[in-house]
Amino acid sequence: MTTKERVLHMILFEVIALLIFVPLAVLIFERAVLNMTGLGISLSLIAMAWNYLYNLGFDRMYGYDRLSRKLITRIAHGAGFELGMVIFSFPVIMWVMELNFWQVLIMDISAVVLFLLYAILFNWLYDIIRHTCFSSKPI
Repeated sequence: MTTKERVLHMILFEVIALLIFVPLAVLIFERAVLNMTGLGISLSLIAMAWNYLYNLGFDRMYGYDRLSRKLITRIAHGAGFELGMVIFSFPVIMWVMELNFWQVLIMDISAVVLFLLYAILFNWLYDIIRHTCFSSKPI
């Protein structure tokens, strides 16, 4: 992927993630929309920086032919990304939501499961659409 495409990929991923996260967080944690939107945007900015670096390294290690990746590779990709997100997001969530370690741990585990599934599905669909719509095919 080019840098321009990586940025597009990140923005699409995060916009859709925010559309999922904010309403769920407002309903589940009974917090104000503005607070959850602010937290969501903060986590998205962290995720975009991590996403760029992580995917760049992952592509270098596992090859640039993203369409041929097997399910196990996609699961490993998503799990590695989410592990990094837990490490980077944990202190932010504790501070913003004023929760203790165990509360954030339970909340973060739930979020990891949701976003792991979302990341696998998003990336798989993105790769298929990218290949179908933008691969150069002989005429």
